[in-house]
Amino acid sequence: MKTALITGASSGIGRDIARELSRRGWKLLLVARRKDRLEQLAKELGTPCRIYVCDVSREENCRWLYERTREQNVSFLVNAAGFGLFGDFLHTDLDREMEMIDVNIKAVHILTKLFLQDFVQKDTGCILNVASSAGFMAGPLLSTYYATKNYVVRLSEAIAEELRSMGSSVTISCLCPGPVDTEFNQHAGVSGFSVKALSSEAVAKQAVRQALAGKLLILPGFSVKMGTLASRLIPEKPLLRIVHGIQKGKAR
Repeated sequence: MKTALITGASSGIGRDIARELSRRGWKLLLVARRKDRLEQLAKELGTPCRIYVCDVSREENCRWLYERTREQNVSFLVNAAGFGLFGDFLHTDLDREMEMIDVNIKAVHILTKLFLQDFVQKDTGCILNVASSAGFMAGPLLSTYYATKNYVVRLSEAIAEELRSMGSSVTISCLCPGPVDTEFNQHAGVSGFSVKALSSEAVAKQAVRQALAGKLLILPGFSVKMGTLASRLIPEKPLLRIVHGIQKGKAR
């Protein structure tokens, strides 16, 4: 039985990726801070599960998690933990931003590197990093969040090319959805999305299918594909004004 490790498994896309992999018969290592949520999910799933109550915002916890799970033959790593924070950069809470950088960037970086080294040695394995369509542009009023997702996208792309050039069978994918119906708004402090959000279940299904097929950038939904293309064609300053206007409409 194949084994997957999923961070951020207590809610949203991480939880629904766990459900999708369980339907496919995978053994799951579920990671999050909320023990009750993990226990509830593990009882629901029809395949073997182990839960790890772990705050990946701390570097030592990421290393602990790797050491505790490295002998369990993990072949699929899903870095789904992450959150956002809304507001003018001038006024957003610095400590909360540093925590976001630790979760959205440092944890992804550490776990990707440690598991990738094992995967390459065995010449098998798949990594799925959950980013966002925000990873292709700057985001006034969600500036730190957008910047962290840019990091995840570019890191994943660079690693993919390194793996290709060495002829490795290991793959890395980056999920870049637009608005998804999760707890993101509640935690980020925004009122809602200006366009209809995709269901977390649908995004998770597409993410798992395309990641296991080795696709690098996973862009769920036609509007996200078109929006990503438009972001590359529109000059930077007008694009910043457009994004700022969209984000301003989310203020509570």
